[in-house]
Amino acid sequence: MWTWARLAGGAAILAVLVWRVGTGPLLDGLRLTTGWPLAAALAITAVTTLCCAWRWRLIARGLDVELPLRTAVAAYYRSQFLNATLPGGVVGDVHRAVRHGREVGDVGRSLRAVAWERTSGFAVQLMLTAAVLSLLSPAFVPAVAVGVVVVAVLLCLKGRRLSSRIGRAFTSDLRNAVLAPRAWPRILLASTIAVLGHAAVFLIAVRATGAHVSPTRLLPLALVVLTASALPTNIAGWGPREGAAAWAFSSIGLTAAAGVTVAVVYGMLALVATLPGAVVLVVARQNAKMPLNSESPGASR
Repeated sequence: MWTWARLAGGAAILAVLVWRVGTGPLLDGLRLTTGWPLAAALAITAVTTLCCAWRWRLIARGLDVELPLRTAVAAYYRSQFLNATLPGGVVGDVHRAVRHGREVGDVGRSLRAVAWERTSGFAVQLMLTAAVLSLLSPAFVPAVAVGVVVVAVLLCLKGRRLSSRIGRAFTSDLRNAVLAPRAWPRILLASTIAVLGHAAVFLIAVRATGAHVSPTRLLPLALVVLTASALPTNIAGWGPREGAAAWAFSSIGLTAAAGVTVAVVYGMLALVATLPGAVVLVVARQNAKMPLNSESPGASR
């Protein structure tokens, strides 16, 4: 029921946007996704993928799970492609965790590593978004403070309700993998670079549409839209991102249609930038079939 509810939520957002602004902004976004924006998105996403894979490796090592960086980069590309093409936006991460867990013989630790990796990255994204909004407008400071207090209270309540075994595992993972003295500065650095890279792709999408907005106004818009796109209520990434972009652009005096067009361009850039993950999938499948196809009657002699 929750899966269908998430898909219905993303579909409802898209339906409302089409009803309000029509299909023109969607078609314009597809038409404008060409040339240098695609090349720039591919290059920037290569850097962000490397940072995210490094973050995953740091957390996995803190949980005593071996993960070579080259393997992490390939698996992360594959998971991004699956997230961008399948409903929900998390199928790729589940696939990444389960596959790596089977390779190392510990699916449980691998699942925890991926969960902490995604959680830590999203936490840094939220902190950067709150910091930028607070710097640009002091009116956001009370809201940010309230949000921090609410999250802290919820974490405390959740920690008390956890069983002793789960609670010990939770605190152990947090201490050894995420907040370890040698790990958390690197996790923070990798997450910050990744968020700024995604924001840069969003700025490229804005420039591709011809919208004239200063970078100081675009950065908070980009962070808000990126935060909304991380919500699990989407259809292969579509839905909340376009809704947030329509609202954000309307809030600075532009049209909702312009926001939808930018979001569509960004979505297409992000999708094309994950195509190396499709190559990883094809190569992995070919490698899996190779021993069977290469076996000959005389090979066993």
